[in-house]
Amino acid sequence: MSGDITRIDPPKGAGGSAVAIAQEEGKLKAVELRRREGGFEVLWTKSSEAGDRELGLFAAGCGLSARDTDGVRGRAGSDSDRVVVVGYNSAGVAFYRICVPAIKEKEIAAIVRMQAETLLPLPPEQVELTWRAGGVRDNEVTVTIAAARRERLQEFVENVRGLEPGKILLDCEGVVAAWKTLFGGNESAKGGVVVSMSARSTRICLAEEGRLSNAAVLDMGVDDLSAAAEQTETAEAFVQDMRSVLELFGYAGPAVLPVFVLSNGSDTIEGIVSALRSAGLDARAAEPLIEGLGAGEVGAEELYEYRVPIGLALMGLEAGAKELNIFERLYRPAGEEKKKHWIYSLKAAGAVAAVMLVLLVIVSYAMDVAGPGAIEKRVRASVSDADMNLLVQRQKLIRTVATERADLLELINYVNSGGGKGILLDSVQFKKGQPVSVTGQADNPDLLYKFQESLLTKKGIKEVEIQNATKDPKGDKFKFTITFHYKNFTKKGIVAPGT
Repeated sequence: MSGDITRIDPPKGAGGSAVAIAQEEGKLKAVELRRREGGFEVLWTKSSEAGDRELGLFAAGCGLSARDTDGVRGRAGSDSDRVVVVGYNSAGVAFYRICVPAIKEKEIAAIVRMQAETLLPLPPEQVELTWRAGGVRDNEVTVTIAAARRERLQEFVENVRGLEPGKILLDCEGVVAAWKTLFGGNESAKGGVVVSMSARSTRICLAEEGRLSNAAVLDMGVDDLSAAAEQTETAEAFVQDMRSVLELFGYAGPAVLPVFVLSNGSDTIEGIVSALRSAGLDARAAEPLIEGLGAGEVGAEELYEYRVPIGLALMGLEAGAKELNIFERLYRPAGEEKKKHWIYSLKAAGAVAAVMLVLLVIVSYAMDVAGPGAIEKRVRASVSDADMNLLVQRQKLIRTVATERADLLELINYVNSGGGKGILLDSVQFKKGQPVSVTGQADNPDLLYKFQESLLTKKGIKEVEIQNATKDPKGDKFKFTITFHYKNFTKKGIVAPGT
């Protein structure tokens, strides 16, 4: 992009600008965006030469320095308030989708960890994963899991650490963000499949409720299909690959979900859209919509060329965005502080903390010089009756809540430990008043019976029954459903749980 664009101050609360860098087939691409009324402004764009992947030199060429790249807010002396976002190539990331009961986030996390052990081809210590829950439907939540080899993620972090980026995001999330804002994606209420084609590869992203739900990468791109009229086999292979990906996403039927092919208006992409339509898919070309966006002095061709870094920059400008942060445990932006969540009011928390401090001091001293009777006497003499009543009532409340809530982590651990080799678990469904239901597959019936016996040895688990066990017609596995009662949570009409 030639020339300088006048930097317009963003509207109040717009939050400065965002610089995003992404790698695409051997080239680095970068943009800087700034929000403004009615849309955003592209301040500049920049690409490296083909084969040039030296991030440090490229970033310096983009004008990034340590003072500008603290990832949260420009340090003293910087000329802007901007966040830096770096995209990670999704080709090295595996995506999975599972359905879990509509339970709390902490409990979903436990199920995700259990399922990941059966889904991933590598040992857990070699894998980094993240997940995001979708909306609730029929009392179930669909969860998207992204997983990648930890060693590669760590190498990438070390490569970009010098930039101190505010966010490291999966580039396929940038594709969905660009589709929503640049290519009219917000008009599709039910979501769709977003296809972003490069010269030699194609990103295919499933978007639901405006967010990435699944993704896949094909090693075939525009250059491979530019002569599709003469390469009928290549075009047919691409269509077949698209069908396979849609089936992977859970949309095997024809025209079940619209397929949006991001386009620069070229004849090649129009031909690809036509081929997908001929195969029965609801395919349509989606070109950049400049009108009303206020994108600055750029045209549709440039917006298309920089669609991935633009999408990443848009996510960088979005406050509170819940992205698939696969780098959460490997990288923390400079200056980021842990948020504190207060359960009680400051006054109540202060009173309880003061009483607990007195108790700690008194008990520590009394244990050295006196027996249990003396400890109680000293405690009561050191705090007021009101504070003592507050402590007693609080402890009673904690015990009452604990007895009324099922320990789902315990339940999941029981089921997981009872499986063993030869048992592959698919789901665990728990709902008060109904038996727990476990589905999966076993290598043979003997292993299934051993699983049943193992569950019966667990504390609180009763009446373990094999509801069905059928041989998979496509293999030698036996699919099964096992139900059982967990303490008294699963029995109708019983309120207080047993042991």
